[in-house]
Formats: sequence, C-alpha cells, structure tokens
Amino acid sequence: MKKIFPLLSWSLLLFLVSGCLVMDNKYDSIAPGSWRAELELVPRKIVPRDSDKDRDEDIIRNVEEISEEVLPFVFEVIYKNDKEVIIEILNGDERIRIEDITIGRDRATGKDTLMVHFPVYESYIKAVFEDGIMNGEFVATSRENYSIPFRARQGKNHRFTMSSKAPTMNVGGRWEATFGLDSDDPYQAIGEFTQQGNRLLGTFVTETGDYRFLEGTVQEDKLYLSCFDGAHAFLFSGKILEDSSIVGTFRSGSHFKTTWKAVRNDQFKLRNPLHITKLKDGYNAFAFEFPNPQGKMISLQDEAYKNKVKLVQIMGTWCPNCRDETLFLRDYLANNAHPDLAVVSLAFERHKEKKKVFKTINTYKKKFDIDYEIVHAGHSNKQAASEALPMLNEVISYPTLLFIDRENRVRKIHTGFSGPATTEYSAFVKEFDQIVNELIAENQTISQ
Repeated sequence: MKKIFPLLSWSLLLFLVSGCLVMDNKYDSIAPGSWRAELELVPRKIVPRDSDKDRDEDIIRNVEEISEEVLPFVFEVIYKNDKEVIIEILNGDERIRIEDITIGRDRATGKDTLMVHFPVYESYIKAVFEDGIMNGEFVATSRENYSIPFRARQGKNHRFTMSSKAPTMNVGGRWEATFGLDSDDPYQAIGEFTQQGNRLLGTFVTETGDYRFLEGTVQEDKLYLSCFDGAHAFLFSGKILEDSSIVGTFRSGSHFKTTWKAVRNDQFKLRNPLHITKLKDGYNAFAFEFPNPQGKMISLQDEAYKNKVKLVQIMGTWCPNCRDETLFLRDYLANNAHPDLAVVSLAFERHKEKKKVFKTINTYKKKFDIDYEIVHAGHSNKQAASEALPMLNEVISYPTLLFIDRENRVRKIHTGFSGPATTEYSAFVKEFDQIVNELIAENQTISQ
C-alpha cells in the first residue's frame, strides 16, 4: 500500500484509508483521558512472544531507561459528546487541537482503528487499538514512502520517564549551541531552557526559525527534549560534561540525525534577521507573477496592491514556523485593519502537481481563516525558490518576510521567524509594528 501513496491524490488517499472504516460507538471504543505515545524513529527488532498479550507488553513499554531512538509525546482524548471526539497533543505550554478524527472497524482487518488526520500538513496517524493500547504508524504523504511506527498506551501522562534522578546541574538559561558537528555545514543556535526539578522546557532558535515548544526531562547528567506537531518530529538528547557544557544528538523524524554541543552564554546572539537576505545590486523593485488556486495570475501590479504598503511572505504550507508567522499576520490584520496595507504569500510547495498544490493551499487558507492571497510560487527546494525570485541574493529560510513600499521597493527583509516558544518573539512583534507603522505613515504623507 505504501508504494502507491505518492501516486494518489490526497483526497483519494483519505478515502482509501478512512472510507473503509465501519463506524462503531466511539465512546465504547476508545478511552478518554491521557495517552502516552511513542514514534519509533529507528526500527528495532521485536522478540517473538508466546501470546498477543506478551507481544503488546513488549511493544508498549513503561520505560525507565530512556531511548535516544524513540520520540515520546502525550496526547489527550476528549469527547465533545457521545459521538464526537477530539485529540489534543501536548508540547510544553502548547496544546494542538485535532478535530479530524475517524474511529471505527477496518473492514480489511476487522480491527478497531483510529485515524488522526493532519490535513494542513498532509499527514496522518493510523493505529489499531485494543485494551488501552494502540499500534500503527505516522505517515507523511508529502514524502515518498515515509512512515514511522507509532504506539500509545492509555492512562499514562509521563513524557520520557517516571524516574526522578537528581540532576547534576540546572540547565535553565541561554546557551550558545552549534548543530551539524558531523557535517560540512554546521550552524549556530540559541538554546533557551527553563528547568524545575527534573522537568525541562525550552527550544532552540536558529537563523531560519525555531524548533517550537520542546518538553522533556533532566536525569542526572542527561537531558532529553521532544516535540511532535503532525509535521515535525523532533528528538534531542544531551549529556552534561564535567566542564558544564552539553553534547548531544538531534533527530528529525526517521530521516535526519546530527550532533550538537552547547555552552552557557547569556550574551550570545545570532545574526540580525534583517541583515541576512538582501536585494541584489541592480534591482530596484520586487516583482513576481504567480497563480492563485483559482488559476488567476497575481502580481504587485494588480489594482489590489497599487499605492499600498505590502507584506510579502515567502513560505510553505508544510512549514510549522511559517504557520506561526501566518497566524501572526492574520491576527495583526484583524486587529490593525488599514486600507494602505496588503499581504500576499508566495507558497513554495513539496507537491509538483498543480492540482495537489492548489488543494493544499485552499485547505490551508480555510483551516486558518486566511483572507489574503496565497499563490503558488514553485517547489520547496530553496535553490528553486532562489531562481523564482532572482532579485534576492538567496532564499535560505521558510518563512522570509519582505516589507515593500508603494513603489514596490524592498525596504526591509526579515529572515526566519522566532515564534511564541521563544524569547525573541516579543522583540519581533515590536520591531514589526514599528516598521509597518513607519511605512504606512510615509505612504499617507506621499498620498496627501
């Protein structure tokens, strides 16, 4: 079945994987409350047992020894009524609400089956459940043959472990981190952590974005952090050395692994995000012409953008940092409506078929209640994005936000987005508001 996923449209795929479920009484089928889940990033061999019960106990472990190859997270099953169920995924201070849930008996297997759809990210979890145990897989349909074994147990709400081994130090604070130590292209990041006892919260901020809401634990001289949001599955492990520095590994799903190190540094800063992406010499203005989902070609020469301050967002619907910035832009427009301000997003997507791309963009707009244009600018490959926008020195980050005046001149370019999981977010909001207000005031002066 997996081999044909890339050949199917998203709508057909959902029909195949969920349309064959016979609906039963949901409340009798799946228990409400906390569930502890694991994504098995590195497949392991399961020793055969004599009974199904023994096999389930082997698959769902109440781990005390933490694995660096298994990503744990916690979710809650909540019944809105006897017929409707939702799931909320917990990552630190964030709760991700999932309403697209199907529960029923799979006609092909005859087993009770849960389908959790993440329509914006074109991914899903499919799992058989019985006696408070789930076994299945997480599938990202925008990647070719990409699935990760999934399991969960009801009634558990610890993330990594129930152990409470005394930490050798409190790692709370700001850290200067370097990722990709084993690569030819290492990159820097800021680690921001808060620690209370064994519980650890925080994130890593890079020049292209942040790793969102991470949650984990510190056990003696080791620390662990994870995040799952339906798109990205992040797992960090670290060891505290005698000199109080930290070395560790970082896994993104089952497809990427690298190493990192960090030293405490309260003064460490990354490059100014307004000084990274630039307009090339010889270009005086920003221009594009790309289709929206209705097939209409959109450009800054359109009447809707003439004589206005424009915010042009370079993004992808698959990108969680882009989602955070999109929600910020949506809320900003709702709270600061101004006739001299317009927004348009240039979506660089993983799908190459236009029909799939336009369906994805429409789903994204509907899900997040976006009323400005999102056009298809090309494939998500950053080299392809740079070629589609030749006036920029390069596209290194999704998202990238351009502040453009009434003459379509680029006044500022903000690379990346440090979202609400970071301490950088409040500074961005203040800086954004200042830039926009200055451009609108200038525009009003010229118009008079």
